[in-house]
Order: sequence, then structure tokens, then C-alpha cells
Amino acid sequence: MKKDIHPEDYRFVVFKDMSNDYSFLTRSTAPSKDTIKWEDGNEYPLVKLEISHMSHPFYTGKMKLVDTAGRIDKFKNRYKKFDKKAEKKEEETEESK
Repeated sequence: MKKDIHPEDYRFVVFKDMSNDYSFLTRSTAPSKDTIKWEDGNEYPLVKLEISHMSHPFYTGKMKLVDTAGRIDKFKNRYKKFDKKAEKKEEETEESK
């Protein structure tokens, strides 16, 4: 391994899957402002995850849509102006009025 390229500040961190409240404790250098009290009574930094191996369809075998905070709707609204089909439908409805 190359010297002086790996981080030195490994510490215990709790990762929490926000879609199903699954948490696990491991060592990491991930930054975090939040903390959580773990099962052993100690307080550790908390890193919130949107998806983990406990909620990902590949690992669970279930097709489960995890839409946190309407991300799909936000995407569609952001790029609606580039969708020519949607523009034509809006123009047709305005003309029929």
C-alpha cells in the first residue's frame, strides 16, 4: 500500500437507514454533525442513509420504491421545460379553452 494517502482519523460511526430505521455500527471517517446513543450506552456520530442493504431491492428481493421527499416529482418539475410532449399537451389544453 502507498504511504501517506490513507486517512488517520477512523472512529466508530453509526449508519442509519432512514427508510426502515435499520442501524449499524462500524468504523469510518465519514463526517457527521449528528450523534446517537447506541445499544452499548455510548454516544457515536450518526450518518443518515437513504438506502442500505436492508432496503435495496437487489438485496431484499422485493421491488420497493423508496421516494424520499418526492425526489421523482422534483426531478420532473425541474426538467419539465425540456419535455416537448408535456409542452404540446399544455398548449392544446390552452387552445381548447
